[in-house]
Amino acid sequence: MERRSDILAAEQQLAAATANIGMARAAFFPNLPLTGGGGIQSTGFLSLWSGSGLEFQRTADAAHLFQGGRLRSNLRLSEAQQQQALLTYQQTIQTAFRQVSDALIAYRKYREFREHQELLKSAAQDAARLSDLRYRGGATSYLEVLTSQSNWFSAQLNLARARLNERLSLVQLYNALGGGWGE
Repeated sequence: MERRSDILAAEQQLAAATANIGMARAAFFPNLPLTGGGGIQSTGFLSLWSGSGLEFQRTADAAHLFQGGRLRSNLRLSEAQQQQALLTYQQTIQTAFRQVSDALIAYRKYREFREHQELLKSAAQDAARLSDLRYRGGATSYLEVLTSQSNWFSAQLNLARARLNERLSLVQLYNALGGGWGE
């Protein structure tokens, strides 16, 4: 079931929502650009600090200090979106298990029905053979032979439908499991 596209999509959405929490937490910290080039001192980094005692300049991301409420709200939103993605992921897995279970039950029932139809076809074939023998022996009319052959042909058609339904249920089971076993 790990190959199912709906499970993979829900898993990726959960991963993205979890990554968004990390990004929202990182937004609490100021942005300090660190640059360098071939052993030469970076003027971008040096311009962040000036004077004695390493006084913090306005060019640094000081505006971060005044955005606490918005940043906390963004973090809570990201956490809520991650919880929603987690619930969606869990629901997707439960739906997948239900579909697999339903497909297994359907396959078992169609297989049992096909086995029953095989027995009915064998019985109808024996009845047709016996009615033909009775007709040749003069014990019955040809109408009984035609009726038993008609029943035999109907049993063959029912068996063919049962085989078709069994194979279709197997395809549905394969689909519910995610397919791709040839990889």
